[in-house]
Amino acid sequence: MSGEDALDAAEQAHLDDLAHRVVEAEASGDERAVEAALRPRRLDEVVGQERVREQLALVLAAARGRERTPDHVLLSGPPGLGKTTLAMIIAAEMGSPLRLTSGPAITHAGDLAAILSGMNESDVLFVDEIHRMSRPAEEMLYMAMEDFRVDVVIGKGPGATAIPLEIPPFTLVGATTRAGLLPGPLRDRFGFTAHLEFYEPAELDRIVARSAALMEVPVDADGRAEIASRSRGTPRIANRLLRRVRDYAQVRSDGTVTRDIAHRALDLYEVDASGLDRLDRAVLDVLCRRFGGGPVGVSTLAVAVGEERETVEEVAEPFLVRIGFLARTPRGRVATPAAWSHLGLTVPAGAPFSDSALPAEATLFDEDADPTG
Repeated sequence: MSGEDALDAAEQAHLDDLAHRVVEAEASGDERAVEAALRPRRLDEVVGQERVREQLALVLAAARGRERTPDHVLLSGPPGLGKTTLAMIIAAEMGSPLRLTSGPAITHAGDLAAILSGMNESDVLFVDEIHRMSRPAEEMLYMAMEDFRVDVVIGKGPGATAIPLEIPPFTLVGATTRAGLLPGPLRDRFGFTAHLEFYEPAELDRIVARSAALMEVPVDADGRAEIASRSRGTPRIANRLLRRVRDYAQVRSDGTVTRDIAHRALDLYEVDASGLDRLDRAVLDVLCRRFGGGPVGVSTLAVAVGEERETVEEVAEPFLVRIGFLARTPRGRVATPAAWSHLGLTVPAGAPFSDSALPAEATLFDEDADPTG
């Protein structure tokens, strides 16, 4: 098999597997190893998130000046924006070891007690997806964060004995994509909270330039801009697209990433100029061509595109709503004029948001329940 044939086969397998979408904001296990080499090591190396960086720098500088551990930190925001990177930077800036775990891994209070018992003074404990911790572990964490001790229960029933375990002062860094699921008592124990926002194209351009330099990929300004514009405001996606364009440039060109090379590579991977992939466009296409722009229940949309309801609702819908192509209404999902325009279609008379039909219910609607779904 020739090099180009091998690349074609690999590309097709990638395109056929929606579990590994090239614009998916979550990272697979293998990808996390690749990301590690591209992460900034210090706050002054971080691109974007200026307000968060300034606030966090102040918190860390004050803690160093007092020779105390920093307050506990809660980082929230969509996946791929740099929460794990900031946790690593906090540990590096304080010169402290970083211990990593995740909410789903802490299923019992004993799991958390085992982690905390091994902590040393000034350690930084990073808990990813902290909203998915078990309730008993959460309740133990309250005391650990506030009083730096936990009560370990030995035995069961009337003979059970609580043994207090002192913990050296440490800093907890929690990361969550769904801050609303955190109990109030847990949120209140974080001294500093920050919400990470999506990145602007100019910021993503700088991230692509930095990553390309680390990967030793020659890329011109137009090539960087093309990748940044299709990255859905997410650095993880920008770095992933850069790697895919690099592969294309290496096999089918001279290795240099230009606008034309980036355009052809990303078209091959079915990522259009707005960052939409095959699933996103399928949802819009069905909504507009088959259902006249809606309103349509999410379950009906899922059946029409041949996907599970959760895939449409959690993978495709958030980005389509964010860029204004889709609206959630009490009666179902509705295509906006921008969606019709993106597909090269004219909004028909009587469609939601058309000049002749602007239903009162066709407004953004945040309820999870969908009566038609």
